[in-house]
Amino acid sequence: MAKVTFLGLGVMGFPMAGHLAAKGHEVTVWNRSPAKAGDWLAKHKGRSAPTAREAAAGAEFVFSCVGNDDDLRQVCLGPDGAFAGLAPGAIMVDHTTVSAKVTRELAAIAAAQGSGFVDAPVSGGQAGAENGVLSIMCGGTPEDYARAEPVMAAYARICRCLGPSGAGQLAKMVNQICIAGLVQGLAEGLNFAGKAGLDIEALVEVISQGAAGSWQMVNRHKTMAANRFDFGFAADWMRKDLAICLSTADELGAPLPVTALVDQFYKDVQKMGGNRWDTSSLIARLRAFD
Repeated sequence: MAKVTFLGLGVMGFPMAGHLAAKGHEVTVWNRSPAKAGDWLAKHKGRSAPTAREAAAGAEFVFSCVGNDDDLRQVCLGPDGAFAGLAPGAIMVDHTTVSAKVTRELAAIAAAQGSGFVDAPVSGGQAGAENGVLSIMCGGTPEDYARAEPVMAAYARICRCLGPSGAGQLAKMVNQICIAGLVQGLAEGLNFAGKAGLDIEALVEVISQGAAGSWQMVNRHKTMAANRFDFGFAADWMRKDLAICLSTADELGAPLPVTALVDQFYKDVQKMGGNRWDTSSLIARLRAFD
């Protein structure tokens, strides 16, 4: 068992930190709004700290799951940031979906002070975090990953190191690129099926067993058919992630025509007031044309 810190208790971080406590790790939590830390302590064994620096002090592993590049920098850097409390030999594991650029920047700062850094964005959504079955894509040195992996196992279905610093974030970009096109295809298919008068349940029972089958189809067809979009990863966050994908693709010279198009479709969802609707809300845009 390890002495660990978890920074950021949102819809993902809250249950992830809970799994660490349930496994018997000594957990310290920090959140920008202290009330959320209080809510966590009411459910789990551990302690909280008033700053990221104090939370990180003495920890063997410091985990973070915040919002974006700027949020991560603010949590890590400065006099009250986690790096100010991170001990030599300790490892920071960042679960935030951010750019590979900020990941490499922070990894270099950590290395300069004798600490490790693993970028470890996750896939599986809120349900995956709550059930402890996330897919974790990592970047970092083999040594840092080998130390961190058994601790991340508390909430992982699968966890792999895909290369040096930044590789985890690049892998998460691939994940989001694949999801964007898939969800749009599913939305179009279900909308078409509805207009054609097909029985959605019977249809999905058949096609989900063939080449069209996907996690999204199995887990979201019923809610999409019912116009219910409160099941996890929001359109706002998807647009944040797709912006990272598109910017990195420009740098790499990798065309993403479908991703760019679907990003604009999510912009339409936002204009409809669906900022907090989950990613399957692309079907609501199609229905708006009726």
